[in-house]
Amino acid sequence: MSSSPNPPHCLTKIQKITDEEFSRFQRLIYDLAGISMCPAKKVMVSSRLQRRLVHYGLNRFGDYYRLVTGNAHPGEMQILVDLLTTNETYFFREPAHFNFLRESILSQPTANPFRVWSAACSSGEEVYSLAMVLADKLNTKTWEIMGSDLSERVLFQAQRGHYRIERNEGISHDHLRKYCLKGVRSQAGTFLIDEKLKEHVKFRQINLMRKLPNIGRFDLIFLRNVMIYFDQETKKEVVHRISTQLKSGGHLFISHTESLHGIAPELKKVSPSILQKL
Repeated sequence: MSSSPNPPHCLTKIQKITDEEFSRFQRLIYDLAGISMCPAKKVMVSSRLQRRLVHYGLNRFGDYYRLVTGNAHPGEMQILVDLLTTNETYFFREPAHFNFLRESILSQPTANPFRVWSAACSSGEEVYSLAMVLADKLNTKTWEIMGSDLSERVLFQAQRGHYRIERNEGISHDHLRKYCLKGVRSQAGTFLIDEKLKEHVKFRQINLMRKLPNIGRFDLIFLRNVMIYFDQETKKEVVHRISTQLKSGGHLFISHTESLHGIAPELKKVSPSILQKL
């Protein structure tokens, strides 16, 4: 008896992405997420999307582009966004920000409830870092944190609050003891964020390039390591959209590698990469 033939996708030989095909994906991700991909990202786009071509038995990136932008597979656009948006993060990234939060903001009288928005939260490490600090300093007050991202995949991980043990670098021993549960047996090699933090946290999918939903105003907004992917005009639009959600006197934190020079006159710099709404 002859063996059954291989499924079509096993026989697919993917052709190299052309400049024209790459340009189409450049425009698409810019329109969807405001991300400007330089020509040097061509190899990255090709390598990340190849698995989807294999999945559908396609051998040309142009065919995949037509599939994504068509109506037959409505969920594929979100998969493309998840694949092409970079989501690297870790706990207590840029520690000076958390020191400023402890010593200069939370040491003063605060609103009750105190509301924080992590506007590009990725897989949740920034949100839970903030939650640990707020739990330490505002234990007798009401506080809440909203984390948002464009990617459904990373938001699912953030909601679980479940990480590989090597991801705990940056978390102090005291915070590990108070707010993290070490996995045992089948969960060995991982840790879980304690429910007493998670009850103060919620996550939702938000596209910063679109009109924001009704999320209220915040005392503190973290918008870090995302604007490096925006051109100047997009950056201006996003910052204006974000700053309208910031209370007067509230603080906006950006990455040390980013600048808002000449973009947001309603914000004054109070420390490197930390601004306050006038």
